[in-house]
Amino acid sequence: MLAPYPNYTPSGLPWAPQIPEGWQVQRNGRLFSHRVETGYPDLPILEVSLRTGVRVRDMVNGKRKQVMSAKEKYKRAVKGDIAYNMMRMWQGAVGPAPTDGLVSPAYVVVRPHGGVNTTYFSYLFRTASYMQEVNKFSRGIVADRNRLYWESFKQMPVLVPTTKEQEQIAAYLRAQDARIVRLINAKHELVALLKEQKQIIIERLITQGLDGSAPRIASKIDWIPTIPAHWGQFKIKHIALFNPSRTESAARRLSDDMVSFVPMEAISVDGVLGAVESRRAAEVWEGYTYFRRNDVVMAKITPCFENGKGGLLNKLPTDIGFGTTEFIVLRAWESRVRPAFLAHVLSLKTFRNRGADAMTGAAGQQRVPLAFVKGFEIALPPLDEQDRILAALEVATTEQDVALQRVGNEITLLREYRDRQIADVVTGQIDVRYWQPDLEDQITEEALTALGDDDDTTEEETDGDDGHD
Repeated sequence: MLAPYPNYTPSGLPWAPQIPEGWQVQRNGRLFSHRVETGYPDLPILEVSLRTGVRVRDMVNGKRKQVMSAKEKYKRAVKGDIAYNMMRMWQGAVGPAPTDGLVSPAYVVVRPHGGVNTTYFSYLFRTASYMQEVNKFSRGIVADRNRLYWESFKQMPVLVPTTKEQEQIAAYLRAQDARIVRLINAKHELVALLKEQKQIIIERLITQGLDGSAPRIASKIDWIPTIPAHWGQFKIKHIALFNPSRTESAARRLSDDMVSFVPMEAISVDGVLGAVESRRAAEVWEGYTYFRRNDVVMAKITPCFENGKGGLLNKLPTDIGFGTTEFIVLRAWESRVRPAFLAHVLSLKTFRNRGADAMTGAAGQQRVPLAFVKGFEIALPPLDEQDRILAALEVATTEQDVALQRVGNEITLLREYRDRQIADVVTGQIDVRYWQPDLEDQITEEALTALGDDDDTTEEETDGDDGHD
């Protein structure tokens, strides 16, 4: 059983008041120097996971194939350097480079001095308390556009154990990560199975209807062989208004009315709204995407689009709202389609796969073209039948929804345990100096990436200089 250190001393830091005797408090500038090197186009591209740090981007497999441009502007990171996203380090977009590679121009690369274990410091930098410090040292015109520049990073205080302790802490935490990965991997497999079951149910009802005995005709839609004879066939642009103008709410442009603000992370891949922010209308009127309650939103940037981020805003806390510019907004023409039915259409795997193939743009900033969404053809039943299908879907997918919620909660608890453990170890609240690994503490780099396999935690979301609005 691990215990605290025998002796502590005051640190003078509010986020770590007591540190083990023998530890020091120093500025980052004493431990790291700034690396600004470009012109290495042959090196691999690195990406970030908000949970596990920096890794080599897969440029070939699946839907993550990227079209690279202007690689000469990308910054070189040498193996062992720490790279962080200036706008998103406060979320954990930081880590050591596993190999020589290139990172986005939106990143800062820092080179460790002798005696610095970058794995230990990366764990420390991703603790909740240190990420709050990042916010304090970041600068910008408005809070959500703040950047942590090198000049500020180097002034930040940091806890410095002995080099031997840094290495021991890093080894211990990586071993614990390996254990948690095994548990999370099993749960992710169950989640994938449940989602696949749910998707099959949704696609069958949305494209085939409830009555299997209804007369059918050959479809003119290449991805649906036959449809009920009484259904219509439409392009989405003929059943929905795209990106409605905010001028319809112009009276509130300069008001102090509080409206909903929906960043990308506030909406799940299942279309569930999370922690929606509240902001003054005048503050968000310009520069953000506008929508109304009961509009449908969908992410257009990779990998959020492929993951299915988006959904029906029927539970938007206010009648109008604003959000990331990476949303496409659709307003259903209710004479033809129910908003909830349209949201289900946009969640279909076929739609997502074809949209991913149509994406354009540079690496990390690929987006599904608006023309693809507008021109996508679907089969549509009459409104009363849409209502019956929607009601049937709620019942038919209940079992999967309940199981997904339970497994999701279990994964959350595992991650919370991991985060608490990391915070206790890197700040010296737990003494791991005498810990020794056993046979269960086997680590593979492939397994550790499972801790970063959340829906929106990779470099594709954080790569550009602007980040997400």
